[in-house]
Amino acid sequence: MATVILVRHGRTTANASGMLAGRLAGVRLDDVGAEQATRAGERIAPVRLAGVLSSPLERCRQTAKALLAGRDDELKVLTDKGISECDYGEWQGRQLKDLAKEPLWRTVQSQPSAAVFPGGESMATMQARSVAAIRRHDAAIEAEHGAGAVWVAVSHGDIIKSVLADALGMHLDLFQRINVDPASLSIIRYTASRPYVLATNTHAGDLAWLNPPPARKGRRRRASADAPVGGGAGPGTPPGTVS
Repeated sequence: MATVILVRHGRTTANASGMLAGRLAGVRLDDVGAEQATRAGERIAPVRLAGVLSSPLERCRQTAKALLAGRDDELKVLTDKGISECDYGEWQGRQLKDLAKEPLWRTVQSQPSAAVFPGGESMATMQARSVAAIRRHDAAIEAEHGAGAVWVAVSHGDIIKSVLADALGMHLDLFQRINVDPASLSIIRYTASRPYVLATNTHAGDLAWLNPPPARKGRRRRASADAPVGGGAGPGTPPGTVS
């Protein structure tokens, strides 16, 4: 039952200008994005992290570096192409206002599972490889650090939306109902029976509640993957935890 904090990179020069950056090199955080990444790091600071994973693209690596600034746990940022930006092919580098006039735009909005970007990848492929990467790393983190481990993955808007849709049991065609802002935090806890989506698109509040609560003296905590009937005891208590 490891937990992943999904962080979208901060705002970039491309975001601010309305350009679809895709995998273009040299797309960096602007001043607003750098401040956003710093605030995200402040929120995560109280959390004991087992690892940090990032998309290889510069804007995500910048954000990951900001998240770790001032920490004393000497974590290193690993990268994985599995959570890199969607390959938008010929759409990459174009203005969103112009792309909205393309026939494919309507498919991307209403039936993304059928969308294939010219010269790029399909949105279904994007979701499959990003979900596989997140679940693979989550299992590895749990195996090495235990069920209460918390880790961070820094990625892109459509990637995080597709991972959240999978965790929510939503068809990819519904994933445009999910919003993921720059430097927002979303949280998923994976279990053997189902994922639990603990938060989406959050911008405020520290996350100290993600740290596993200590066991009561003389009693060992036992965690269950069952959902608590009635809603449970709230943050700080994993689903189904009993003493």
